[in-house]
Amino acid sequence: MHLTIFQQPHAASLHRMRLPALPCLGAAPAPAPAAEPLLPAQLRAESLPRHVAVVMDGNSRWARARGLSQTIGHQDGLHALEEMVRLSRAWGIRVLTAFAFSHENWNRPKPEVDVLMVLIERLIRDNVDEFLSQGIRLRVIGDYSRLPLSLQNTARAAEDATRNNSHLDLILAIGYSGRRDILQACRSLVGKVHGKLLRPEDIDESLFAKELQTSFSDELPYPDPDLLIRTSGELRLSNFLLWQTAYSEIFFTNTLWPDFGEADYLEALTSFQCRDRRFGQRKH
Repeated sequence: MHLTIFQQPHAASLHRMRLPALPCLGAAPAPAPAAEPLLPAQLRAESLPRHVAVVMDGNSRWARARGLSQTIGHQDGLHALEEMVRLSRAWGIRVLTAFAFSHENWNRPKPEVDVLMVLIERLIRDNVDEFLSQGIRLRVIGDYSRLPLSLQNTARAAEDATRNNSHLDLILAIGYSGRRDILQACRSLVGKVHGKLLRPEDIDESLFAKELQTSFSDELPYPDPDLLIRTSGELRLSNFLLWQTAYSEIFFTNTLWPDFGEADYLEALTSFQCRDRRFGQRKH
């Protein structure tokens, strides 16, 4: 099956009808700027999150509820991700980080893992042309060493092909663990101290952040996620971006991931724009 970020979803995953998200009380929505003709009226360009992270959960439950195979659930989950990428690009989100496969997911049955690896590789390979035409840069974080060689090669080729794009950074977390990310950052800093490249007293939050996988050698670290979305009714982070989400606004939804569409994303972004982000400070 050919997957592109403009493909129509599987017939079984047509989104539920729902009322449009309402803007914050007392805040009249500003008109969409000319540069962003697709921005819905409920959203304000100046207060959109720069970085959205998403824990995509519920593919298997979605499939079981419809008497479909687990593979169909994962396929439709990828369609939902493609739609989220399209909307993020259209609405001016600068970074989208998607939790595609966790380190703990390696403990799942091998047939399911094998299918997921094939589908993730196909997602990347079949969308490279769209990434290039839409200015989307792909990054992959996680433990590359455990990925199938073909997926490693496909991911690296796509990262290289899209490295100069700048409209949207799409970060796929594959085999990723927030705890392991922190551990590898600590080990890297310890090595630099032992090598006399820095002093322990030089280590601060900014320096530590540069050692995380969400920081790349050719640029400053990405901004931490402003908004974290978790689907399927689960109320936990599941070892995802533990350092980076310290001050993220969190949006939980009961929607299973394959059903997550434009109305759900709009609801999450509208909720974010209603939050009062103080970062521990008191506003007078």
